[in-house]
Amino acid sequence: MVVKEIKSYDEFKQIINGSKPVGIGSKHEILEISTDRSNLQVVIDFWATWCGPCRFISPIFEKLSERDEFNGVDFYKVDVDEQGDISQEVGIRAMPTFISFKGGEKDKQLVGAQPGELENVVRSAALV
Repeated sequence: MVVKEIKSYDEFKQIINGSKPVGIGSKHEILEISTDRSNLQVVIDFWATWCGPCRFISPIFEKLSERDEFNGVDFYKVDVDEQGDISQEVGIRAMPTFISFKGGEKDKQLVGAQPGELENVVRSAALV
């Protein structure tokens, strides 16, 4: 799966609550609705363009998203400077921060560019 950028607070809420856009670029996107939210696994990278550690860890996050063993996990990123409402809602204090959500609820959180720990967060998200 490709890491997708979350571009609005509404899109963020839809993603963590069980629906995800299947079209791109329109305010009238068609949504794919998950009826069983307990199986929803999402990992989000909260980053900033000026953040050196974010630039270091981003390619690792991308590679994790491409691994077959993590096919059941949806990977997203949020630019904290562009999406302040989202950052405030989840309590981002430092970048990079990775948060996994299961069934619409915050599950695990990692602050910092720690490749091994990031893989552990993603692996935990993949466990249903």
